[in-house]
Amino acid sequence: MEIEISTPALLFPAISLLLLAYTNRFLTTGQLIRAISSQARTDGIRDFSGQIANLKKRLELTKWMQFFGALSMLFCTISMFALFLGYYDLGKKIFGFSLIIMCISLGICIWEVYISSNALNLELKDLNDKCSQ
Repeated sequence: MEIEISTPALLFPAISLLLLAYTNRFLTTGQLIRAISSQARTDGIRDFSGQIANLKKRLELTKWMQFFGALSMLFCTISMFALFLGYYDLGKKIFGFSLIIMCISLGICIWEVYISSNALNLELKDLNDKCSQ
């Protein structure tokens, strides 16, 4: 079965949107870091160690999500070029590799969303505890 150049091209819009979503997650994490930093400067020292560790982990995961997402797009492009030149076996292998890399990126994304959700649940618990007093 021959793979056509249009098969890897189908991933382009999806990868572009995914990288945009990753960038938005990065920007949001950056805003949270800046807000905590500002709050620590104005309100004095509070125990932000749990939030700081969480944000460091999320920032690191987001970096790797973006890295593997961009790498997947690069290999997808190389795959299309190989198919364009008529190297069908090579193009299929590179395309398969780009799919594996994209799965790694998505797996890291799931991990980051899990960590982010846990952090928000902790914030909600703290808020609930303060409102109950």
